[in-house]
Amino acid sequence: MRTQVGIVGAGPAGLLLSHLLHLRGVDSVVLESRSRDYVEHRIRAGVLEYVVEQLLVDAGVGAGVQADGLPHEGVILRFGGQDHRIDFQALTGKHVMVYSQHLLVRDLIAARVADNAMIQFEAEALRVLDLDTDRPKVRYRQDGVEHDLVCDVIAGCDGFHGICRPAIERRLQVFERDYPFGWLGILADAPPSSRELVYASHDRGFALLSMRSPTVSRLYLQCEPDERLAAWSDDRIWRELQARFARDGGFTLTEGRITQKGITPMRSFVVEPMQHGRLFLAGDAAHIVPPTGAKGLNLAAGDVATLAHAIDAFYQRNDTTLLDGYSTTCLDRVWKVQRFSWWMTSMLHRFATHSDFERRVQLAELAYVTSSHAAMTSLAENYVGLPLPQARAVE
Repeated sequence: MRTQVGIVGAGPAGLLLSHLLHLRGVDSVVLESRSRDYVEHRIRAGVLEYVVEQLLVDAGVGAGVQADGLPHEGVILRFGGQDHRIDFQALTGKHVMVYSQHLLVRDLIAARVADNAMIQFEAEALRVLDLDTDRPKVRYRQDGVEHDLVCDVIAGCDGFHGICRPAIERRLQVFERDYPFGWLGILADAPPSSRELVYASHDRGFALLSMRSPTVSRLYLQCEPDERLAAWSDDRIWRELQARFARDGGFTLTEGRITQKGITPMRSFVVEPMQHGRLFLAGDAAHIVPPTGAKGLNLAAGDVATLAHAIDAFYQRNDTTLLDGYSTTCLDRVWKVQRFSWWMTSMLHRFATHSDFERRVQLAELAYVTSSHAAMTSLAENYVGLPLPQARAVE
């Protein structure tokens, strides 16, 4: 099979890239190892930056976000039994949108199907070949038969455990940090107990109150990275959440049936460069951020917006300069977002190695951030989203 752009992975990065290319008249084929039903029900992130929301609207795939998303004009930092609200709207004129990733994936698949796009589900990518030529290819298996997808460009949107990054790993520099804790996350059939996200820094550890809809809460607890999920009964989870979200004057945390729970390790990861030959990495294939700053999906959207622009220049003008500069362009934003996610994680979590002095410094940091207009503005402008990168040539 032959196409212009081969895309490995039908997550939000791969699907959005395929759609953005379609708007520019560029053909693509998306290969996805899982079934359509699986990817449309895979629960992941749920907070969209303002700039990403606008990207979706401008691309004609934002109707679901605007109809069913929950706009949030701020977040609450809770520590010392007190709430401190960061007002995004007042500080930046922008908001974020809570909209579950699997709903966005459904929207993007529906748009691609309506445009007669080629999305090959249950097509397992095996390896990428001939990356240093102008005819790279993806070898994949479908229905027990191996095929080659021959392309001009390959986009590796297949996540951290995919096949694209390992194919060029010996050419990459890896930067990573593992944090000494994880998150125990749950989905619960319970109306959210707050209209906005609550980040709680408590002596017992961090907790986050989020949501996926007006009837479904998403809640997280800081835990040990090797915690046994079996040790956490539903009753224990709710007791711990009630303790960490306690607030002077009282706070009612609505409980409900827990429908999903799991433990997520916390890590930061970046590879440089994000490309080799005709292979370009995007999203989790190239970088991972701890979820404290709600940035994973948003970083991926920035990558593919940049890549779509560079590919368009390649076909319109036979110009590879923007493709050559793809990694440099993306990494500028990636590292700024890594910094923000690291900062939020470091400020809000308890570290077993911290002394009493270091805990006091953490609390002083929180007190400063929530009392300084400049500091609140900095947090707000990073949270609602730094400008999306514009593809540029290598200097």
